[in-house]
Amino acid sequence: MSSTLILSLSIAAVVLLVVVLIVVTVANSIGRTPGRVVATPLPDTAAKVAGKRQHAHAARHVKATTEDAKAAGVKSARQVSTVVSIFASFAVMGGVIAFVKGLNDGDIDPVISDVAAGELHGTMVNTRNSDPIVLIVPGSGPTDRDGNNPLGVKSDAYKLLAEGLIEERIATVRIDKRGMFGSAGAGDPNITSPQAYVDDIHAWIDAIKAERKSDECVFLLGHSEGALMVSLAAKDRKDVCGVILVAGMGRKMGDVIREQLTSNPANAPVLDQAFNAIAELEAGRHVDVTGMHPALLPLFQPKVQDYLIAMFAIDPVEAVARSGKRTLIVQGDRDLQITMADAHLLNAAPKTRLDVIAGMNHILKAAPENRAGNLATYADPSLPLADKLIRRIRKFVKDND
Repeated sequence: MSSTLILSLSIAAVVLLVVVLIVVTVANSIGRTPGRVVATPLPDTAAKVAGKRQHAHAARHVKATTEDAKAAGVKSARQVSTVVSIFASFAVMGGVIAFVKGLNDGDIDPVISDVAAGELHGTMVNTRNSDPIVLIVPGSGPTDRDGNNPLGVKSDAYKLLAEGLIEERIATVRIDKRGMFGSAGAGDPNITSPQAYVDDIHAWIDAIKAERKSDECVFLLGHSEGALMVSLAAKDRKDVCGVILVAGMGRKMGDVIREQLTSNPANAPVLDQAFNAIAELEAGRHVDVTGMHPALLPLFQPKVQDYLIAMFAIDPVEAVARSGKRTLIVQGDRDLQITMADAHLLNAAPKTRLDVIAGMNHILKAAPENRAGNLATYADPSLPLADKLIRRIRKFVKDND
């Protein structure tokens, strides 16, 4: 037991003792009647005294009746004061318990620790095992547990998200995907099926419950491609409290990639080649990359084509509907990669709610309207998360915990 908790309990005991003493004193004063004053007749003549005896007798009879009534009133007052004292004591005790709990809650600092699900590794930020917890699943490519990748993204988006949620008494686990960073030993990152990622998410749910020694459910938060993965993983899992889709696709991946490539004027020379490759993969056929433009090779390299074929076949809206979970859709209106149209499509599924964050871009930061200024935020970890993002997530978690 901490010294702060001991001090809090000592203060509470003193406060309770003082209040009880006050209540008892007040109760006793209510039941106490003033002392009766008996008049002693002054010396007088015998005749005058005798003449008053008859009157005094009558007066004593009236006085006795009055005192009986007064005694009954005193008894009733004592009973009422006793009941009041009991209820007051319970009320004070409840207040003291709340007071001590408040002091003790404020005394707990978050614990940041490495947590594992087999060879998969992540970071847990936790205070009390009774608090709700959110599993944060990264987006596509080599994105690490903090929301950064070696391709130029240094936003710390997931780290900032975890720090913001713990201030709202919401714990988090943010993870490195299989084959990458801390989870390098978990297998080949170029998996051939989305089911492997789903299995990893299930392993994380089980590991979180074991780590916290709790059977409480877990919230799943997926960002970008991770949004689709958590929708798939939530299906048939009773230990998933709810799903949070942040900047998630509402259209099939092939359509999203087409739009992303088209939105950048610099891609104009390679669009025909890229669109032909996407069409082949959507048809379930592999693509010969011989002679493909070098800029497209990372996207269509042979070792990821089986994964792309599987992903292109999935309808994100159907995945949300099949999950059967209450789902929060969070979308920024300055996202260069996922559009408001995607968010509205997802919101057509059952049990969903859409929250639009004004000014938020794809990496969850406030961004200017111009494309260059928006992209500049991707490399600035000092920028805070977009306003209202934490509050919207907090409300959903608290409403569904």
